[in-house]
Amino acid sequence: MIRTEQVQDYVQVKQMLIKAFQSEAESRLVEHIRSSPDFIPQWSIVSETDGIITGHIMLSLGEVIDDNRSYRVACLAPLAVDPAYQRKGIGGELIREALRRCPQFDIPFVFLIGHPSYYPRFGFVTAAHYGFQLKQFEVPAEVFMVYEIEEGALNRLKGELRYSKAFLELE
Repeated sequence: MIRTEQVQDYVQVKQMLIKAFQSEAESRLVEHIRSSPDFIPQWSIVSETDGIITGHIMLSLGEVIDDNRSYRVACLAPLAVDPAYQRKGIGGELIREALRRCPQFDIPFVFLIGHPSYYPRFGFVTAAHYGFQLKQFEVPAEVFMVYEIEEGALNRLKGELRYSKAFLELE
């Protein structure tokens, strides 16, 4: 079952994130996002199997700055599936559900930093190819990707992506 995360899921989500990433960094990131003004509860989504949280995805608000203009976008991070449930399509279902929820928030894009052979199957493309820059984090161009929510936006909009301050508080 794919559904919106509830407060009572927080402990299980944290444990699953630690297991999936073998680190507490992502669970700390999720906590920072939840307590930030860039958190939209409908963008924190879990998969559940027999009462067990098996996966989690979170989007948060970011912005793209182009000259004097700024527009709201979504940033996908993190995405995790419990190792015991990986390779069963849960991650893909979480991504598709997160993308389905975006249009109601009037955002043109979803950005991410992720594996270049995984995310393109869901429609993500290299962001730099469309004139986007990422200066907050130094990453290879092929892992900085964008998904177009608003049709035609990739041809009209560009600029520098700025993640939520919640991402910077972890450094």
